[in-house]
Amino acid sequence: MIDDLDLGFDEAERGEKGRHRRSAVRKRNGGSGGGRGKTIFALLMALVLLGGIGGGAYVGFDRIRNHFVTPDYDGPGTGEALVEVKGGDTLTDIGNTLYDAGVVKSTKAFIEAADANSRSKNIQVGRYKVRKQMKAADVITLMLDPKSRVINGVTIPEGTISLNIYQILSKQTKIPVKDFQDAAKDPVKLGVPAFWFNREDGKKGPKSIEGFLYPSTYEIPPKATAEQILSMMVDEFLRVSGELNFVDRAQKERKISPYEALITASIAEAESVNAVDLPKVSRVIYNRVYAGKIPCKCLGIDSGINYYFRLQGKDPKDSDDLLQSEINDLKNPYNTHNVAGLPITPISNPGQAALKGALEPPPGDWIFFMTIDQKGTMGYGSNDADFRQLQKKMCDNKVLTGENCTG
Repeated sequence: MIDDLDLGFDEAERGEKGRHRRSAVRKRNGGSGGGRGKTIFALLMALVLLGGIGGGAYVGFDRIRNHFVTPDYDGPGTGEALVEVKGGDTLTDIGNTLYDAGVVKSTKAFIEAADANSRSKNIQVGRYKVRKQMKAADVITLMLDPKSRVINGVTIPEGTISLNIYQILSKQTKIPVKDFQDAAKDPVKLGVPAFWFNREDGKKGPKSIEGFLYPSTYEIPPKATAEQILSMMVDEFLRVSGELNFVDRAQKERKISPYEALITASIAEAESVNAVDLPKVSRVIYNRVYAGKIPCKCLGIDSGINYYFRLQGKDPKDSDDLLQSEINDLKNPYNTHNVAGLPITPISNPGQAALKGALEPPPGDWIFFMTIDQKGTMGYGSNDADFRQLQKKMCDNKVLTGENCTG
């Protein structure tokens, strides 16, 4: 008789984690009074049977009741628990986390409390101090209170290079910069899938972490290691790029490898002051390297030279301060003035807008981009006449000085 009831003791014990079974129960009961009567009858029969096993009857009754009633704690809870809401978490994911930490009695109780509170959608990514054995509705209220958030956050701006990221993280965590440098030597170990380093253009370079440390604000867990923190940033990159369907779109729409698209996004991020220019700069890069718009297929960007300077511990230079020997230095592996194609690695860590811009460049035949004023406004050109006109604007606005502005 009990087997026919399909009481599901294990699920009741677990709190039906990760399931929202109200519709399933309605279908099972058929929505009729007769179905409800059968359910009550079955419950009573189960109680009669359980009554024959002495003290275990109370435990058995609690399990059966949980199958029909959403398990929830009654009180405000006791003690303290620390839980984390991660980027991309659904309400079910949050409920599972709370259940595993002993905060709510069931995931189902949390989901129903969230459904009843329209503000539940405002729960933010981060870590929260809550109590164990709390009523689910009280958990929602507590997590919506900013005072419950554990603030140990660090913000990485878009376009920050890895070496500077290590310094920011070290200042926040007191972990030595060298620990981050050592952890970054093996990006695959940090979670970067090995296929990301495949290229279609025939170039070979080191497996660099550059480009995969996603710029965002992170809550750093207590006692986290350098490797764990960098892995967290890689995970966020993979989440954001996954939402953009970056890998497939780079291959199918742009006809290049995802890594080349990532390098393009990193250059656009390094070169652009305003987000509106990110897609346009990507178009210029594609026109120069892939579309045959210029014979040498070279980018001629100074940001590549300056990236190498930073890797060597040197200060970057403004364009009009670069020496010809530095511009033409073939020992610089990031020289794009005399070498065709993209650099050997990304040159910054791009944000979502830059990644999207590399996938969705606007149509245009531009082969030049220049910052033409102090506000960072970008100008674009398709021929030598456009270039000279843009250069004049740079000189007029004191963006460019020296011999480039004479004659």
